[in-house]
Amino acid sequence: MITGKITRISGPIVYAEGLEKCGLYDVVDVGEKKLIGEIIRQSEGKATIQVYEDVTGMHVGEQVVSSERPLSLKLGPGLVGTIYDGIQRPLKEMYEDGGVFLLPGQRTEPIDNKKKWEFIPAAHPSDGKEMCEGFSIAPGMVLGTVQETGSIVHKIMVPPTIRGRVLKTFAGKGSYTIDETIATTELGENISMSQYWPLRKPRPFSQKLEVSQPLVTGLRVIDVFFPLSKGGTAAIPGGFGTGKTMTQHAIAKWCDADLIVYIGCGERGNEMTDVLTEFPTLIDPRTGRSLMERTILIANTSNMPVAAREVSLYSGITLAEYYRDMGMHVAIMADSTSRWAEALRELSGRMEEMPAEEGYPAYLPTRLAEFYERAGRVNSLCGKEGSVSVIGAVSPAGGDFSEPVTQHTKRFIRCFWALDRELANARHYPAIGWIDSYSEYAAEIKGWWDKFDPRWSAIRVQALDLLKREQRLQQIVRLIGADALPDSDRLILTVCEMIKNGFLQQNAFDSIDAYAVPEKQVNILLLMMTFYEKALKVIKSGCPLLKVTELPVRNEIIRAKSEIPNDKLDELTTIQNHLDDQMAELERMYRKDVAL
Repeated sequence: MITGKITRISGPIVYAEGLEKCGLYDVVDVGEKKLIGEIIRQSEGKATIQVYEDVTGMHVGEQVVSSERPLSLKLGPGLVGTIYDGIQRPLKEMYEDGGVFLLPGQRTEPIDNKKKWEFIPAAHPSDGKEMCEGFSIAPGMVLGTVQETGSIVHKIMVPPTIRGRVLKTFAGKGSYTIDETIATTELGENISMSQYWPLRKPRPFSQKLEVSQPLVTGLRVIDVFFPLSKGGTAAIPGGFGTGKTMTQHAIAKWCDADLIVYIGCGERGNEMTDVLTEFPTLIDPRTGRSLMERTILIANTSNMPVAAREVSLYSGITLAEYYRDMGMHVAIMADSTSRWAEALRELSGRMEEMPAEEGYPAYLPTRLAEFYERAGRVNSLCGKEGSVSVIGAVSPAGGDFSEPVTQHTKRFIRCFWALDRELANARHYPAIGWIDSYSEYAAEIKGWWDKFDPRWSAIRVQALDLLKREQRLQQIVRLIGADALPDSDRLILTVCEMIKNGFLQQNAFDSIDAYAVPEKQVNILLLMMTFYEKALKVIKSGCPLLKVTELPVRNEIIRAKSEIPNDKLDELTTIQNHLDDQMAELERMYRKDVAL
């Protein structure tokens, strides 16, 4: 045991001497209350310690004790459905032990170590026989499974740090706690159903794969216009009240990820209260069970210690990597990385470091890169394909996208969903602006869409082109009015209004419109593009725009999103027939008039 003494205190940053033999990022117990801290710098015999709890009342001379291990998370069955703070303290259990407010130095087991789990041995990959003594093993190999929740089958894997290659003992099928030994290696290493992993260190994998499948969210503006791949990275920047948290809620509920890790990093307490109260009541549309059965929540609100806010993102990504290694597709909602960057700025100031842009530390881009690069689609050590998709909310002050956090984030992500203040004020949900947003994954996932519906790529490009042309036309309209435009240009304004109201806008509280299957998304947009092409043809033949906009099928197309359920898509064919008939009738009427 290595001990030292506090020599100086600067908010959550504490300086101590006598810890020269400790390693960087080792965990320490600070002061009489044994607050959790982490050594973040060693210099000239003095250690700089980042304390993850309130240091009020601490004084110089108190003892610091090193645990001689890095800050790590305990990983095993029982993580899913739990609500943690930034350093993996389960908040529900902490509340039951100490009341509403967290007590200084209060600790409890991150995972219930008394609950017994039914362990079922796995088949050995070499011959398919049930795992037993004498079998060869490798890091990441699956020894057995545990039914963690109704939605999650938890694979018990050989920790990546195990060096032994042969099982000396194996417990076999039965009920065990997470800390009971279920196997030992020929080197005498014990393997239980839980393992520790340093949260700042990425978990290993066998191979990184190219992204090729979209993360289907059910939100049309994302899936069709600005898709995110499984294993991809995305940012949702927007000012206060533009809908960052609500968009992440919708993605968490409806996306086709196997597991959701939601990180409330420095957000207001009332926002996290909504998450903590709503998520347990939400029903997973895929399983019909509680959404919490495939969700892990990390709540680190703005009134919690700032240092724990800084580490909460690493806690979330480590949990995601652990389930990725089992062959799962995991989605992380980080809300928000701006508050995390503010924590870095405060801690950097306490350590008297030279500030960079707007007071942020010079290593802000590096830390952002370290976080986002841990996303990806991989072949895990157990031979299964898994992925971690990261969706980070950014909260630029005043909605200014030129500030450092947003600009540096754009360097490391490939999908940018820019929230628009005007759309949010107009109650247009989701308020993702189609002019400033972009996705670089469209080309990679085109193959998936081609197998599903080869028309996706063409109508996506056509619709985005119309929306960009509409923006330029709106500038002319503001100067001279819409009446000065030719009918062909006014048709663009009309069709773009249809796209905005009937496709891009989506009601999260509507039982039909809240989620749209990919087939419905493509077919609705195809109806709109078909309407445009047919209308343009008759207008160029001399038909007035007014007759086109008066067609009843126009309103049918706009209302299709909320009137046609996902399981009755044949009704879209009926609308297509109406469109063909009414346009043909309009063309016949016009030709008859010309003949006369």
